[in-house]
Amino acid sequence: MSEIKFGPSGNSRGFYEAGYKSSVDAPRWLREIGLSAYEYSFGQGVRLNDATAATIGDAARTYGIEVSVHAPYFVSFASEDPQKAENSFGYVLNSLRKLDLMGGSRCVMHTASCGKLARAEAIARSRDALAELAARVREAGLGRLRVCPETMGRYAQIGTAEEIVDFCTIDEIYVPCFDFGHINCYLQGRLDRDAYDRIFDYAFEKLPEAKARSPHVHFSKIQYGAKGEIRHLTLADETYGPDFETFAEAVLRYRLTPVVICESAEIMAEDALRMRDAYLSIAARG
Repeated sequence: MSEIKFGPSGNSRGFYEAGYKSSVDAPRWLREIGLSAYEYSFGQGVRLNDATAATIGDAARTYGIEVSVHAPYFVSFASEDPQKAENSFGYVLNSLRKLDLMGGSRCVMHTASCGKLARAEAIARSRDALAELAARVREAGLGRLRVCPETMGRYAQIGTAEEIVDFCTIDEIYVPCFDFGHINCYLQGRLDRDAYDRIFDYAFEKLPEAKARSPHVHFSKIQYGAKGEIRHLTLADETYGPDFETFAEAVLRYRLTPVVICESAEIMAEDALRMRDAYLSIAARG
């Protein structure tokens, strides 16, 4: 990956207003409006059939769109229920099989919630499961793909920036997904320049340069409360963060080349374009 890429998570309102109905048309539409990435979510389950996945992959290659997927939200590798833990392996592996058909390389996933466990125990269980997952990914012939544990926005979830970076030291298949909306919720609105520097300094200290320089990124403004994340907003919101310009300046300062996926409510493609244009403007200022 040699340049920063921008795109939406899923299909925005504008996609349907333009007359499109199926995700197989998403790569063409995204290229037409000037975007270069697309994340397909399996949040509620892996229901995409193989033929459609392959068709999306063909379109993505034709129009130069970087495809990623998001594994089902049900993944919880710290679960004390053996069946739930086993199901989590299946959710990620099935997502990776579809990703492979789509010609993409990155699968985002939530790692775990604490449940009734102490945080340290939930983290330890998650580390063991991630080591096992890496072995299963290779056994399935999917070792070329990358799994991206995601930072989370609620205090009961596993996934601070440091926890995610540490998980990505377990095996080469793991690349961090920094969701800066989530991180801002966790920090109660205090995601400033110093916080970005702490995150990226830690990533470069702990990870190979290629991983640290090209993370996966989710970006959107998110409302938060005392327990963390509440709901996704749009870039137009003036009450909650994070501020995009501060992120863009950090990307330029650290010479990063991430895939940046916008998760704004309903207008994620349109906000992805706003982010792209803002980034280019900030980069042009030098």
